[in-house]
Amino acid sequence: MKLSGLGLAGLFAPPLNFVNDDPFIGQQGRVTTRMIWMYDRPAYDATQVKICQRDVVVNITNTAISDDVTAHNRVWYEINNGEGYLYSGNIQPVRTILNSPRAEIPKEGALAEVSVPYTDAHEAADKTSKVGYRMYYETTHWVMSATTNQVGQMWYQVRDDKWNKLYYVPAEHIRIMTAEELAPITPEITNKKIEVRLNDQITIAYENNSPVFVCPVSTGGLLRIGKYTTPDGDFITYYKRPSRHMARGDIASSGFDLPGVPWVQYITESGISFHGTFWHNDFGRPRSHGCINLSMQAAKWLYRWTSPQVPRNKEYTHGFVGTNVQIVV
Repeated sequence: MKLSGLGLAGLFAPPLNFVNDDPFIGQQGRVTTRMIWMYDRPAYDATQVKICQRDVVVNITNTAISDDVTAHNRVWYEINNGEGYLYSGNIQPVRTILNSPRAEIPKEGALAEVSVPYTDAHEAADKTSKVGYRMYYETTHWVMSATTNQVGQMWYQVRDDKWNKLYYVPAEHIRIMTAEELAPITPEITNKKIEVRLNDQITIAYENNSPVFVCPVSTGGLLRIGKYTTPDGDFITYYKRPSRHMARGDIASSGFDLPGVPWVQYITESGISFHGTFWHNDFGRPRSHGCINLSMQAAKWLYRWTSPQVPRNKEYTHGFVGTNVQIVV
């Protein structure tokens, strides 16, 4: 079987939830780019229906495959039972899941995940206070404490790991993660290896030389201010952290400022890493600053599967051991 042709359409589909036998109940999508057009059929030469701006949240009611056989990703999302179609590469599949707040937070903090399309981090436990930045679905953050404001709303205090600054987020928008979902995957198997195929834009995980996981990725690509490459060669996942605020350069000129990037596994001292990606859903073609972009779910699986293991109450593990990584052209 040719691994580069392993049903990429299925890999780009939104997460399934088989409540009432309808996988799209509650499935939403968030626009990840400045603006995109909705079309009356799944094709760029179709009639334009309307413009959707960044962070607009739509209801995904089905998927559709475009007729363009040359496209690396032919999956489009049907919106509102046929109102129009949006190219899936510019849509982050999201859900709106509100949580019951927890008043007791461990003194070392607790890892948590945003469970709504987006929420804003404020400088105080008050929606009228200044916003520090926006936090997106399935990004991860360290909750340090819980507080109730003057009108009885519970907020979590969240620490920004880059600037060591504290922000506040409505507690119902963040889910404290459990020990079970962070537990290592097949830790008893020591013969593990990751292969990244740059030409195919896929990552394959092996146990005892047999593939057990494959997913599309986005590696270094051509951006507005230059070409970024992902180095080939042999590496190890020596530095892991479940959350990282990544920022570099001028945002207006291919720079980035990305709080809460989840499931980060560094393989070079210069910062090349595997990590989850919420700013696009266009896996299968180069478009990163050199890192290996994965979907949130794929990044989490790979993070749990590799070594070294990061204790649940620790923000990172750093050493000179890890799972072998081979990046090939």
